Amino acid sequence: MSPPPPIDPDTLPREFRDGVLAGILGALSMTARLLLSTEKVSWGWAARRVLAAAITAVVVHSALQEYITSPGLLIGAVGAIAYASPEALDALIRWIRAKSQREVEKVEGKPAANKKQPVLSIRQYKSRKPLRSDVE
Repeated sequence: MSPPPPIDPDTLPREFRDGVLAGILGALSMTARLLLSTEKVSWGWAARRVLAAAITAVVVHSALQEYITSPGLLIGAVGAIAYASPEALDALIRWIRAKSQREVEKVEGKPAANKKQPVLSIRQYKSRKPLRSDVE
């Protein structure tokens, strides 16, 4: 049996090629960040970060492709977001959790547990009714 013919990159769809290149760029960006770091990390932790950066780069590249027409600027934006992907993903997860918590509170009708009490001025504080804990 003869070996299969090599894959010609020109036969692959442009979107697939761009996605693969963005993923490689994202993985390399995170690899550079990990190599420059002085923290001791495990191989599994580093692999998860590199994979997350690659996936983030592919998604961001797909989203920005229509908005940024300059190839150099697009590659720079994808590399930057891949480098900062742990922070970007953490912010996205926090936003999703907060949004879902607000929806749950709307449905359940419970007030938010983490609402801060209003700050009273000195005049308001002195004129308020004393609490049981204030009276000895």
